[in-house]
Amino acid sequence: MGHTSSARRLIINADDFGISRGVNAGIMEAVRAGVVASASLIVNLPDTDDAVARARSWPALALGLHLNFTCGLSLTDSASLTRGGSREFYPLPMFLTRAFAGLVDEADITRECLAQIDHMTRAGFPPTHLDSHRHVHAHPAISRVVLAAAAMRGISAVRAPYEPLATNSSDWRATLQKIGLIICGRLARQPRSRIRTNHFFGISLQGGTRFGERLFSLIPRLPAGISELMVHPGHADASLASYDGYTEEREVELKVLCSREFRELLSQHEIELIAFDRVNGTSRPD
Repeated sequence: MGHTSSARRLIINADDFGISRGVNAGIMEAVRAGVVASASLIVNLPDTDDAVARARSWPALALGLHLNFTCGLSLTDSASLTRGGSREFYPLPMFLTRAFAGLVDEADITRECLAQIDHMTRAGFPPTHLDSHRHVHAHPAISRVVLAAAAMRGISAVRAPYEPLATNSSDWRATLQKIGLIICGRLARQPRSRIRTNHFFGISLQGGTRFGERLFSLIPRLPAGISELMVHPGHADASLASYDGYTEEREVELKVLCSREFRELLSQHEIELIAFDRVNGTSRPD
């Protein structure tokens, strides 16, 4: 069946699959509820294998790579990405500082990016799409390199995390982050979209108890075409806080996404839920 130019299609993508068992379990709850059809896997943390095992129970889940350069251990010997002689990544502020200072080796970025893609492929999940933890792939010092590495493995769907400034503009923290990403995109001259995904949302929805209010306000106003909605459902278990400060807020997102009211809202506004493999034409081999 074809789609008219006014049709609204939505990819709800759950980030951070693999960051902890509680997050993994929460993402799969949202998948089974029929609202999340795509997720992005972190491949270098202790609970990656748990996420892969869960994904095998749901073959329809489109699984992409959540490229990670800022927590846990690298998969390669990439000296410019890791702290003195170890394989431990620099934390985000130090990574960004080093990237701006030109201290990140492009060969290290390529090597680590390819290693993370290949890790997923060997596990039976060639990535249907690529995004990154804390949107580091949009940094102007590495964006071009990541896009080239993705292309080397046949990945054409790379997130362009540029959300309209008018979306929830009263949240000044989200607005500053969006402005920073837009500036990075312009400096990197990164295409606004690597696929037929016309719009990106999610940064402005984060915020604990206000997530539901913001999400329900967004859905009726979704523009025509394909939109990606970034979400972070999950359960806040003990290990999550060691990798990320967004903890209890994930419980709120999970509850809202799995609610009957949210599914009814999507139906009421004739929003078609799709996954990245429906856009790309890629799928996991049998």
